[in-house]
Amino acid sequence: MEATQLMSHYITLTQHLIEEQRKHNSITADLCLLIEAISHACKLIGYHVSRGALGEAYGSTDRENIHGEIQKKLDILSNNIFLTANEWGGNLAAMASEEMEGIYLIPDSFPRGNYLLLFDPLDGSSNIDVNVSIGTIFSVLRCSDSRTPTEQSFLQQGSHQVVAGYAVYGPQTSLVLTTGYGVNCFTLDRELGSWILTHRDLRIPLETREYAINSSNQRHWYTPVQRYVSEMIDGADGTRKADFNMRWIASMVSDVHRILHRGGIFMYPADKRMPRRPGKLRLMYEANPIAFIIEQAGGAATNGKNRILDIYPQSLHERVAVFLGSKNEVDRVTRYHLKG
Repeated sequence: MEATQLMSHYITLTQHLIEEQRKHNSITADLCLLIEAISHACKLIGYHVSRGALGEAYGSTDRENIHGEIQKKLDILSNNIFLTANEWGGNLAAMASEEMEGIYLIPDSFPRGNYLLLFDPLDGSSNIDVNVSIGTIFSVLRCSDSRTPTEQSFLQQGSHQVVAGYAVYGPQTSLVLTTGYGVNCFTLDRELGSWILTHRDLRIPLETREYAINSSNQRHWYTPVQRYVSEMIDGADGTRKADFNMRWIASMVSDVHRILHRGGIFMYPADKRMPRRPGKLRLMYEANPIAFIIEQAGGAATNGKNRILDIYPQSLHERVAVFLGSKNEVDRVTRYHLKG
């Protein structure tokens, strides 16, 4: 009896999307089907990730992706899962992936829709071999020229996103989603095979005492980041008069997931090693969707000077510096950059 009562209080992803449509009239039937297809792809990827060394897609390949990074077998499999799961539904005009150089047009054998999908199929894949949480990031844009989409069709400001989200494959498999009306987190019930709403309307605290940055790059940072992190390291003995903890997982979705649940600031700055490169993370596949989620949860996201969602992308694989999380800390480090 108790189990039956508990089950009756579960809200699935499908139910949640219907509720969102009734409240805000913002989720079309095509968009709802697209989100369901994306969530199905994340389930499949999560399954293969959970197989670990027992799975056929374990280990590295001898191939590099377009960014010069050695691909894991799961990188390739995850990319193919996303393409296959989303090409047939009739709601997409084209897709773009961090693992592919150009865009992927929906084959002529399937109908084309009015949306564009961008995704990082497996963020943090360098952690696969050591069983650390990794994830998938995705972003949905409207397509104004669905019959003949081009790379230019994708080059929209992040503020134009209609959906953004990520899945994190850890002790639980979680799906975090925003359609522009707050951020909600779903947990995969493996027995039911359903995404269950477990955290509604996540909010990031304005204040934090945790930061995430790869400190091994400290000697390469520019002055504003040096100043900001030094103040945190000085702790209660310094100008901030407070102690800070550093957390760094080297998987953006994992660090962001922690920040969504308990606050913090995540930083991946540009540095002096490659002065002409504005950062390491990809604007379209990583920074934009995560920035959309962070802002919807009450946080902030900048490239050190400008709001990430206001950036006009110049290319599909454009890189950007990233500072995101608890608003007061992001505002502080952004002020340091603007002062020079």
